[in-house]
Amino acid sequence: MELRPSPAVDGRYPAPDFELPNQFGEPTRLSGLKGSPVLLVFYPFAFSGVCSGELDELEAVRGEFDRGGIRILAVSCDSKYSLRAYAQTRGYSFDLLADFWPHGEVAHAYGAFDAEHGRPLRASFIIDQEGTVRRVIRSDAGTPRPLQAYRDAFKELASS
Repeated sequence: MELRPSPAVDGRYPAPDFELPNQFGEPTRLSGLKGSPVLLVFYPFAFSGVCSGELDELEAVRGEFDRGGIRILAVSCDSKYSLRAYAQTRGYSFDLLADFWPHGEVAHAYGAFDAEHGRPLRASFIIDQEGTVRRVIRSDAGTPRPLQAYRDAFKELASS
């Protein structure tokens, strides 16, 4: 796995491939999702306020993303066991992926790991059907990413 992807001249670059277990322990490989756009959402912690608010919002509009053929993958460094409890408690029907061990390896590969605090940064990657990162949406700690930014990015992707 390449660490720290470098954007190409046009700002697009291949999404680093990875395989992580979801909340049920089932392996999810990014390259296995080619043909569908992907919303890859890194978030610091399960059960935390801002993270739960963001993921609740994604669950509330999941049908909108499903109609667009968009796969939602939410990634934290929590264990798959914690993520299963989190998904059940909150009612999430999309995959929560455990970047547990090696700790934060996938977040690091995307340049979305906060080594000082040992957690992912609040960063999302819009990945097209070919596996290319087309847009990155980031926010500061404690600040949710706007849902409209995802909508705008996928609208732009659909029209390109």
